[in-house]
Amino acid sequence: MDLLLHLISKHKLSISDVPILLLVEQYLEYVEQMQSENLEIASEFLEMAARLVYIKTVFLLPTHEEAEKLAEELKGELTEYWDCQIVAGKLQNLSSGFNLFARLPEEFEIDPTYTRLHEPLELLRAYDDAIGKGKRKLPPPIEAFSGIVSGKIVSVSSRISFIFRSFFGRSKKKFLSFFETAESKSEMVATFLAFLTLAKAKRVAFDGEGEEVEVLLLKKGKGANEE
Repeated sequence: MDLLLHLISKHKLSISDVPILLLVEQYLEYVEQMQSENLEIASEFLEMAARLVYIKTVFLLPTHEEAEKLAEELKGELTEYWDCQIVAGKLQNLSSGFNLFARLPEEFEIDPTYTRLHEPLELLRAYDDAIGKGKRKLPPPIEAFSGIVSGKIVSVSSRISFIFRSFFGRSKKKFLSFFETAESKSEMVATFLAFLTLAKAKRVAFDGEGEEVEVLLLKKGKGANEE
């Protein structure tokens, strides 16, 4: 807004009569000059540049109704911003004449004796709360990480080997049966990823729907229809 007002005052124009297209060209020239001089451009400058370019684009259309509406909105915002600057300047001039008065520090006598009375149960709750806050500041015990750090990590390659072993002596097996012996979520996820890997390599295919889905073991190098 400051740059737009500077351009308007530079040409000694009124905000209500400013030629928008001329304003767009000069604004974009300033932004390009800042870019060529490797100056850091604030996001507000780029946002206003995009807004002005859009207004200019709409002016190039056969009908200018939307363009004129956008231009009027911009002029209204400039007028409000200019009025705010005038009021801010007046307030600044008024505040510059104020005198500041300070008082020397004084010493106060403070009695540290606690005079309030509390029920025993209330004191017990306050004590429990204080102990709880102290514990929250301490680092968590090692046991808190046991389920994360010491958890067994199951690799996808190990589940691929498990799948091939499960097909021993057969070429078809129910899909859900591969998850019945899973001991952890990590094992179940690794098994599912193993099936995705095998399906991508065209080593297995799936037949059926819902809980009756069966996994077909394919010969290496053959598709699902060549079993």
